[in-house]
Amino acid sequence: MLLTRWFTVLALVLSVSVQAGESVLERAPERPYDIVIESGYLNVGVYRDFPPYSYEKEGEAVGVDIDIGKRIAEELEVEFRVHWITPDETLEDDLRNNIWKGHYLAKRRIADVMLRVPYDKQYAYMRDSTGEVINDQVVMFGPYQQERWQIAYDPGDIDSVGTLAVFQYHPIGVEIDTLPATYLTSAFGGRLRDNTHHFSSVRQAFRAMADGDVSAVMGMRAEIDHELGAHAGQGFAAAENGFPGMGKQAWDIGMAVKHTHRQLGYAIEAIVDRMVREGEMADIFERHGLRYGMPAFYEEILGVGDEEP
Repeated sequence: MLLTRWFTVLALVLSVSVQAGESVLERAPERPYDIVIESGYLNVGVYRDFPPYSYEKEGEAVGVDIDIGKRIAEELEVEFRVHWITPDETLEDDLRNNIWKGHYLAKRRIADVMLRVPYDKQYAYMRDSTGEVINDQVVMFGPYQQERWQIAYDPGDIDSVGTLAVFQYHPIGVEIDTLPATYLTSAFGGRLRDNTHHFSSVRQAFRAMADGDVSAVMGMRAEIDHELGAHAGQGFAAAENGFPGMGKQAWDIGMAVKHTHRQLGYAIEAIVDRMVREGEMADIFERHGLRYGMPAFYEEILGVGDEEP
């Protein structure tokens, strides 16, 4: 009887130990600044298949954010390692899965720093219905680009795009489930809805314009610039119109780290700040054939900014 109880207790202890061990194995590893430097590499989180920011070409990671990540790693004197991010339903999901907790299928594979995160104080301190800060597990920092919306059009179909009213008569392509898709289907009392065509990506929308199915495409400026370069022989042009009633038409893009890894964030922030101030960031965008928008964060500091509408 005593032996049976002993084996029962031993089994319980082993069970708890195994569960504890599994919990440790599943938990995302802590990689603060000292560990990153000691390990000799930096895991940089970027979105997968997202040209011109981050994508694969002939099996190699390329794009603006790839180049930025490599420069950060170089300045830290560590190896650059890409951590591909497949977007989830919300940005909060992406931050949780890739920065502070890890995806439930791969908790140990997370990024040390994540790029292309909105640099917005209102979003950073947003609260849920109970009053809790939603993004309290991450620190958002290091604005390095100002992004904005842009339209490209086919001058063979449209003389110019002075206002959006032209799309009452001409079809325009947008990426599905994006702000442009919502905006164009609701603006002007819905008069543009029937001429708004939805595609899986800006790239697909441009292919439709090349095939003559739409006369214009709306998306983020860097995406539009990239596709204009890819279709350089077809005479497509960037429009100069604004977007009345749209609300936020330009926004700063920055980075994020886990809230307990602030020292790493400070080190990366110093590198990115120098790159912006000294023009290296603009050079990276120019090498990719893109217009660069300096973050609004620097407008008052340096007295410059993105002057385009």
